[in-house]
Amino acid sequence: MNKKILLLLLITTALTFCTKKQETTTQTSTASADEILIGEVGSLTGGEATFGTSTRDGIDLAFKKINAQGGVKGKKLKVLILDDQGKPEEAAIAVTKLITQDRVIAILGEVASSRSLAMAPIAQANKIPMVTPSSTNPKVTQVGDYIFRVCFIDPFQGSVMAQFAANTLKVKKVAILRDIKNDYSVGLANFFTETFKKLGGQIVGDQSYSAGDVDFKSQLTSLKTKNPEALFVPGYYTEVGLIARQAREMGVKVSLLGGDGWDSEKLTQIGGAALNGSFFSNHYTPDDQSPQIQKFIEEFKADFKAVPDSLAAMGYDAAMVLADAMRRAPSLSPQDIRQALANTKNYSGVTGVITINKNRDAVKSAVVLEVKDGKFIFKEKLNPS
Repeated sequence: MNKKILLLLLITTALTFCTKKQETTTQTSTASADEILIGEVGSLTGGEATFGTSTRDGIDLAFKKINAQGGVKGKKLKVLILDDQGKPEEAAIAVTKLITQDRVIAILGEVASSRSLAMAPIAQANKIPMVTPSSTNPKVTQVGDYIFRVCFIDPFQGSVMAQFAANTLKVKKVAILRDIKNDYSVGLANFFTETFKKLGGQIVGDQSYSAGDVDFKSQLTSLKTKNPEALFVPGYYTEVGLIARQAREMGVKVSLLGGDGWDSEKLTQIGGAALNGSFFSNHYTPDDQSPQIQKFIEEFKADFKAVPDSLAAMGYDAAMVLADAMRRAPSLSPQDIRQALANTKNYSGVTGVITINKNRDAVKSAVVLEVKDGKFIFKEKLNPS
């Protein structure tokens, strides 16, 4: 069965189940009297598991800190996390369970736009606020007024990398290799193309692959003949690492460019030295010496024995923004929390100052990082115009 049809059937079934469930039961929480129950959906297993585990760790650190400070409205926050295995259909099932059976009052997740798009209609239909830490596709928050994000969106991220290619790298010809079945990758490629052309650049080739592919030689052979000065690969770290290795093996020596989907230690484990001289946009850098960021890194390292990546930082900020909205809300009803989230202005997060605009998107800056000898080195910062 076509994956899109299957996903639509699952969402329709989930929505029907939610509606029937609400008709026969009242909204009750499985949390104790002194707890607030929050749901989280993430990819803890599967090909993008580092996204889910990093985000989970960031959320856990935030809730630990909030609870140590007395919680919210005198109650402790308790998170229920479900693994979607990196599959949109599983994300839809997970969010349905959290809302209709576990009776959470808000949802954190997902990281990937495709999975957030599977979850959002269910959260919206049930009027449960959903805050995605890192889904950058504009369509996510367009689902409805209960859907929020604390990250920048792909039109900005695509513009950032197009400006970097044209103004910093001074390249005029770029080829694109996108994941055709990934909303994030397709959208980011389109927005990069739009801005790069406006800046006088030329897209000399545009090839595609699908998540899970391991052989990219055919696409790379075609793109190599176009003599690009850079290769834009807006995918996720597993395929990007393989693409980098195969590109170098075939004599493609130009810089690879990408987006925040690259951010994982697995990227350099897979791609190795082939990624040297490549660049990608991201939400924050641990190289930033601001006291707030360095304190976050210190606390994260104490709990998880690792330097937090941007997914951990975004998970932390998403949890903190949600808790801040819950404190400001006149009650803990989903409706009041939704309104408080919409009113978020100038929240000082680890990943930047967060203001939620009328589209429920975060207005904030982005950084460009260079991959060098297995490390991600800060290159430059770009602010919204």
